[in-house]
Amino acid sequence: MAGGYTVNDLIRLLLHVAWWLLLAPLLPGIINRVKSWVAGRRGPPILQLYFDLARLWKKSVVMSTLASPAFIAGPAVAWVAVVGAAMLVPLGPAGALLHFRGDVLLMLYLLALARFATAWAAMETGSAFEGMGAAREVSYAILAEAAMVAAMLSLSIETGTVSLTTMLAPSAGAGAVLLAAGLFTVLLAENCRVPFDDPNTHLELTMIHEVMVLDHSGPPLAVILHGASVKLLLFSVLLVQAVLPMGELSPTAAPGVLLVGVFTVAVGVGLVESFLARFSFRRVPLLLTTAFLLCIFAVLVAWKGGAA
Repeated sequence: MAGGYTVNDLIRLLLHVAWWLLLAPLLPGIINRVKSWVAGRRGPPILQLYFDLARLWKKSVVMSTLASPAFIAGPAVAWVAVVGAAMLVPLGPAGALLHFRGDVLLMLYLLALARFATAWAAMETGSAFEGMGAAREVSYAILAEAAMVAAMLSLSIETGTVSLTTMLAPSAGAGAVLLAAGLFTVLLAENCRVPFDDPNTHLELTMIHEVMVLDHSGPPLAVILHGASVKLLLFSVLLVQAVLPMGELSPTAAPGVLLVGVFTVAVGVGLVESFLARFSFRRVPLLLTTAFLLCIFAVLVAWKGGAA
């Protein structure tokens, strides 16, 4: 093909895009189905989010008279940032669409940009209610991001590199259990799941992320919901590859193992939400601090292991 690209490169590109963009809305459906099964209910279809996205995309946008164009630009910027971060994450031996030395730093910055854009759009409504949610979101993000940085530092020390493709090839070694517990807690916090937040609630005193998107409608809301599912898939893939030695698997077995691992994480999230209630605000920082300490202990294990 012209430009040095082959048919295999095109197929690889399409498979990566399909994984991140088309598979992502399936995870919330799996979580809701697990919660319904535990509660003894039938629950919504596993493909419900796909239906919701198609319905929202056909609706019109309703905006506050105080909102500027940033109210629409915020969700778009957040979606592009999350998808860009996802493209840096390798999929086992298939690698990542974009990779270079130090790409883990860019991934962390893109995730931070997505949070900033979402909070920015919430503030554009001029509502104290959404401003309250944005304040809660960024307050908890301080601890969640610290835990995430510590987790990536642990993998970097273990492998001696700052490239995600190399960092996620082996397992986390002796600190795998600590890292898995810390990353799973960060996953729940970053994706606004129980016990940090409840994506199904609309109670004023308990909402964090949901309150920031109450004024969005139509395509912007669809973009927000799809971006949230991509973010959930991103953290699930990171968790699976940080624990399992994906680089040692064959190219044919790795995709199946990764898919099963992501499915297991989604089931785990559903079980957590089924058996735990949402924590009070004063207990959330304590749980995030615990996640940070778990990742710090994983850093110490990797450091001492490397020194030995």
